[in-house]
Amino acid sequence: MVQTKKIAMYLVIVFVLYTIITSPSRAADLVQVGFEGISDAAQSVGEFMTQLVS
Repeated sequence: MVQTKKIAMYLVIVFVLYTIITSPSRAADLVQVGFEGISDAAQSVGEFMTQLVS
């Protein structure tokens, strides 16, 4: 099981590096979308907590 996790992790790393090398602008767009999603989620949690306390 541990060996399978290592192989999967290496494949993910290779895929990410391949994507960055072949299309850096697309990779940057994907990272930006990811951070925007995290930011939106954090903002929603903050609004929920504010409404919960009020």
